[in-house]
Amino acid sequence: MGKTCKIIRKSIFLFLKNYQYCTSTPTLLAFPFAASYLLTQSLITSSDVFPLVHARLRSLFLAAGFPISSELFAILNIKLSQTILTFIFVSPFAFSFLLLSKASIIKSLNHHNKLSEHPSFSWILLFNPLFITQLCNSLLILAANATCFFFLVIFFNFFDVLGLLAPKPLLLLSATGAIIYSIILANAYIISNLALVSSGMEKNGGFISILKACVMIQGRTATALSLAVPINLGLAATEALFQYRIVRAYNRAIAPNSAVLVEGVFIAYLYAVLLVLDTVVGCVFWKSCKTDYQIYQEEMYFHQIEIQERDGMSFAKTKALDMIA
Repeated sequence: MGKTCKIIRKSIFLFLKNYQYCTSTPTLLAFPFAASYLLTQSLITSSDVFPLVHARLRSLFLAAGFPISSELFAILNIKLSQTILTFIFVSPFAFSFLLLSKASIIKSLNHHNKLSEHPSFSWILLFNPLFITQLCNSLLILAANATCFFFLVIFFNFFDVLGLLAPKPLLLLSATGAIIYSIILANAYIISNLALVSSGMEKNGGFISILKACVMIQGRTATALSLAVPINLGLAATEALFQYRIVRAYNRAIAPNSAVLVEGVFIAYLYAVLLVLDTVVGCVFWKSCKTDYQIYQEEMYFHQIEIQERDGMSFAKTKALDMIA
């Protein structure tokens, strides 16, 4: 917990110290993604495509053997339908503007623990490794979802064969499945975010960045999860604020209101600021993981030297005794 608080304090200090830069170029670059994401979340459920995707997923889950009365089945069906449509509509902005925003922050924090006061546009060169890594991250998330569904299908079908899918056991099984699914996806998202930062810092994208992230995060999963919780809570609160202030007001209004439009732009800007802060936290966490990993490697190196010296002294002592004998 102390490590988490230290990283959060350091990230907030860097953000506030360079407030003008953080709220200008990176935030304006992230703004199209933030606006498209908030609007997509509001328009998906009312679109004509959502019932089609929902019906297709329902048929797929029923064919796989999910019990129709399971609460987990209903929640997964709705959330996956929303996630698929959101990914389709938001991907052009996520693979362009959001990556450029992350590149500008990562480049500024690459060699120093402070943001450059007069940053150049050299951070555009980081777009290619970030883009490749983001594609690999998408495959990782897809693989994590497929693996979860595979084991959930086996899980429910196994208990169905045993005849244990009564209402009360089914509720317990659904809760267990939801917890396991959430843990796997949370770890996949954490590794994906750390891989993006790693690819930007080392200018090397692809699956190698994901493998490095998996190595660096060992023993620090709890810290990564605790760092992700405040940012995700802030993003969720901003989404709820957009729904409450903009979507509800727009549905009630007969004619478009300029005040509602201005407020919507401000909320989307606030969402973009949180995305920038999330990138700063990721960079500070990556530096912390790299420092700890280097210290661990040095300790292992000196430990091996001590073992070799101890073995060498023992060998020399044994050799001398043999010569005396």
